[in-house]
Amino acid sequence: MKYVDEFRDKKMVAALADAIRVAADGRTYTFMEVCGTHTMNIFRFAIRQLLPSNIRLVSGPGCPVCVTPNAYLDKAIALAGLKDVIIATFGDMMRVPGSYSSLEKEKAKGRSIRVIYSCMDALEVARKNPDKEVVFLGIGFETTAPTVAQSIIAAKRDSIKNYSVLCGHKTMPEVMDALLKDGSVRVDGFLLPGHVSAVIGSGPYVFLSRKYAKRCVIAGFEPVDILQAVLMLIKQDRPAVEIQYKRIVEAPGNRLAERAIEKVFDKTASEWRGMGVVKRSGLKIRSAFAAFDAGGKFRTGRIRSKENKSCLCGAVLKGVVIPSACKLFGRSCTPEHPVGACMVSGEGTCAAYYKYG
Repeated sequence: MKYVDEFRDKKMVAALADAIRVAADGRTYTFMEVCGTHTMNIFRFAIRQLLPSNIRLVSGPGCPVCVTPNAYLDKAIALAGLKDVIIATFGDMMRVPGSYSSLEKEKAKGRSIRVIYSCMDALEVARKNPDKEVVFLGIGFETTAPTVAQSIIAAKRDSIKNYSVLCGHKTMPEVMDALLKDGSVRVDGFLLPGHVSAVIGSGPYVFLSRKYAKRCVIAGFEPVDILQAVLMLIKQDRPAVEIQYKRIVEAPGNRLAERAIEKVFDKTASEWRGMGVVKRSGLKIRSAFAAFDAGGKFRTGRIRSKENKSCLCGAVLKGVVIPSACKLFGRSCTPEHPVGACMVSGEGTCAAYYKYG
């Protein structure tokens, strides 16, 4: 299959692994990936085992489901309890534990919660149920924000007044800045997210090389992509932002997608699991589209959110610890009975460790 099989070629993979070993020349490097798809594929294709022991890969806050805090889940669950409200969500949100429950448990109690595959599906649910309020759970990074923006634009254009979005979108460059300011994890460079970068391009990451002297490469997701990106990181004479994933990512990004985001959303402070509140790292719905903002449209009363102090999901997302360091991992916390969000999502580090580690 074009653009898949050739990027899994065993001979090319072996050649890149040898080239990395030679280029590193015994020097130690630590690189962090900040994309959940990278995390899962690094495990799936045993990339760590292909690398020499002096090259270390650590996982960062790249899973959108994982970084979504309990406060957001609690709000969604509270909305599900309101009369005539239908919650529409992607499937990987269903089993994420909130402070007191999960969407899956609330659905079992009879709440109207539907798994959909796109926000446009949620908009169609609203069209077909004019007597109900349909709330779409909008989470994710710059990758999913354009489609959610378009659903809001379409709802306004078509006067679909029973559709709204509980906005939990986050932006990647700002949290990377916060991660480096925090200083709890030391890295030499980053494997930057291909999906996000297809929208925003390479420019928003330049501060990582100029301000923090970190090497950066925007990488694709196949074994050859990832290994080539690691080799590019090692070979950088001076910190820079390079693009390995050139078949998808262009330096300017996708202006059409960015304009959709800019039309519907404003930057705002946002809470990240493990990182706390990070300035300008989230998106909020602009006042021109306030009628489609579920956060302002509905009142649920005060919710006292709490985190499970035994769960190390926050530290895992910062790259401070690996999942096996958590006393819950593989014991009371499994994919069948998750305690933390990192064990639920298909892009979660704990889920990757459990499945492939």
